[in-house]
Amino acid sequence: MLLIADSFRQLDFAKLMEVYAQGNGENGVEKYPELSAGEQLLQAEQNFYQYLRQGFFTESGDRYCIWQEDGRYISALRLQPYRDGLLLEALETRPDCRRQGYGEGLIRAVQGLIGDEKLYSHISHRNAASLAIHRKCGFVKISDMARYVDGSVNGFCGTYLYHKSAG
Repeated sequence: MLLIADSFRQLDFAKLMEVYAQGNGENGVEKYPELSAGEQLLQAEQNFYQYLRQGFFTESGDRYCIWQEDGRYISALRLQPYRDGLLLEALETRPDCRRQGYGEGLIRAVQGLIGDEKLYSHISHRNAASLAIHRKCGFVKISDMARYVDGSVNGFCGTYLYHKSAG
């Protein structure tokens, strides 16, 4: 079942952290090498919490899209206004549910909701799994770099576009 949250209070943060467990663990190691593994994860989760509370949901149109089954969050992504459409970011699936089609299913559900609106995504050049899912869902590469909503640029990511009328 698809859950769409347009405010922080509509999320179950603990369930969301189960989806982002691996990414938070990697972020904790990278940003806080001086801390223990448990403290690294906790710090990454606290940063995520602050971002969602004070950053992400501050703009009109910011939404979290979550696929849930049996009360568990399985896969999630964020959507926010971008250029002449929406930006899909932070696509993630619970580690124990990967390679079962949930990420693709979530993207396709979102594509069904947005109608003819353009959908952009920034993907690391090295993230083969995400690149494959996006291509399977009809995204095409339009740039070798990513320009984020805040104006910053990342050369380690490309920009991809899905537009229903182009497919």
